Amino acid sequence: MTRRGRIRLAAVVLLLLLGLAFFFRSEATDAIEPGSTLLLTVGGAYAEAPKDSPLAKILGEGREPFLDLLSTLNLARRDDRLDVVVVRLRDLQVGWGKAQEIRNALGRVRDAGRRVVVVLETQGLSANGEYYVASVADEIYATPGSVAPVLGLSAEAYFLGGLFEKLGLEWDVAQAGRYKSAVETYTQTHFSESARENLESMLDSFNAQFVTGIAQGRGWTVDEVREAIDRGPLLPTELEALGLIDGVRHVDEVLCDCDEPEKLVHGKSYRNMDPAALGFEAVSQYAILYGSGAVVSGSASMTPMGAPVFASRTFTAAVDEAAEREDIDALILRIDSPGGSAMASEEIWYAVRKARRHGKPIVASFSDVAASGGYYVAVAADAIVSSPGTVTGSIGVFALRPILKPVLDEIGVSVQTFTRGRYANCQFTLERPSEECQARLQHTVLDIYGLFLDRVSEGRSLDLAEVDAVGQGRVWTGEQAFEVGLVDELGGLDAAVKRINRMRGLEEEADALLVPYPRPQSLGEQLADLFQVRAIAALRSWWPVPLPESVAPFHAWLAGWSSEGPLLVPPVWVEVK
Repeated sequence: MTRRGRIRLAAVVLLLLLGLAFFFRSEATDAIEPGSTLLLTVGGAYAEAPKDSPLAKILGEGREPFLDLLSTLNLARRDDRLDVVVVRLRDLQVGWGKAQEIRNALGRVRDAGRRVVVVLETQGLSANGEYYVASVADEIYATPGSVAPVLGLSAEAYFLGGLFEKLGLEWDVAQAGRYKSAVETYTQTHFSESARENLESMLDSFNAQFVTGIAQGRGWTVDEVREAIDRGPLLPTELEALGLIDGVRHVDEVLCDCDEPEKLVHGKSYRNMDPAALGFEAVSQYAILYGSGAVVSGSASMTPMGAPVFASRTFTAAVDEAAEREDIDALILRIDSPGGSAMASEEIWYAVRKARRHGKPIVASFSDVAASGGYYVAVAADAIVSSPGTVTGSIGVFALRPILKPVLDEIGVSVQTFTRGRYANCQFTLERPSEECQARLQHTVLDIYGLFLDRVSEGRSLDLAEVDAVGQGRVWTGEQAFEVGLVDELGGLDAAVKRINRMRGLEEEADALLVPYPRPQSLGEQLADLFQVRAIAALRSWWPVPLPESVAPFHAWLAGWSSEGPLLVPPVWVEVK
């Protein structure tokens, strides 16, 4: 069989599987008895993207869209037929921004009169994030045999400078901003003083949010929470003894009316509920434009590593379409990006700024991270809404290029170069550049930093000196960013919708239909991407040693960028757990 024939056969098989998946899909039922209990399972990773394609689900690579989870919890908030919402909370693979949005959504369900019960089914070395989410519930239980330690927050950073030194690899670096220390991951063996100062400040902010949230949820004082955390409870029984949870029970033992099956509603069917049956009546349509992953130039949906990308042409086309459509009343830029290409960030910024000419409100909503290039594009919006735990800011620039000659010499590879022009050798990455070339690169980086300051100054109505003072590559939590004027309001997607409603003169709680952009790919486009990504998946094998868990996301994003130009990304990549 020819290659084309194999591809056609694969497409036919996939179509048949899609048909079967559609035929056997779960159907929602509106026949919910009053006094019912809703059982939801929350855990794993959630994508800031439109609904997963059937192709991704068939291949086992799908992730539930975060918007779907929030929508399901919003339905439960409205549904007076529900008395209790039980959440099986498993290990979460989200940042603090999404964790806070889940917690707030559960809080709204509770405030609407539902009894919210969380059953922890965690087994990691730390359940800080999961317990923080659970702390908003009326009751918290842990499953026997689970591991749910609440140990306090920690941050761990890896530095690869020593490894590259052993390999003989050197780096040419230019940067603007004393806190712009992303290069340290690759060039150093420890934190610089400025990077350490930045991290300590952010950790303090995260910790304050963490202990305050638990104190509010459990009705304790902050000092009582800190004392309980410092006891280091590991086992569910120890958590119960300290009062951090209400008991140790299986989920079946927690469920109300478990002897009446018709009163137990499962999340898989409930999430397909028609919102109109619960009084949802959209008076507006808002486009939600997803900008996830590294900011890169061109049209793309993912990197060769399989990570999502925030591609300039793909995103700007979506912005243009949404802004021009008469049935779209406003735009929400949903950003979950650490930044990337300076030029691509400028392209997206310009498209958003141009879209404002249509007179539609444009609000940026930050997810887990909106740093550097991710923040750059947001300042073109009318307003910025950020969760308190979102990693944001990092107004700075750097350029990083490998010096390959020591490595090539070691393995016996020789290279000859020929130039025409005084500065022609500045583009080489073999030998360390001359002082003139380094000066030119630094000049370029400083020029882009100046442009970054201009964009923020204009978008945030701040003086350049004020922007520079909170810039310098420094990263902030969303709460800190609000205090220094880099965001307008604290909250998640729900808060962004309410802000647009207010901007449009509507009731804050007015219902709005969120229309995802970019539009989902066709099956043919999905298959083309699939074959392309699979064909170059072997690129992963170039890395000489397994990457530490904390470095892997940074490396995945870096793999999508070119080393030819300046980058807008945060300082040393570190995960707070």
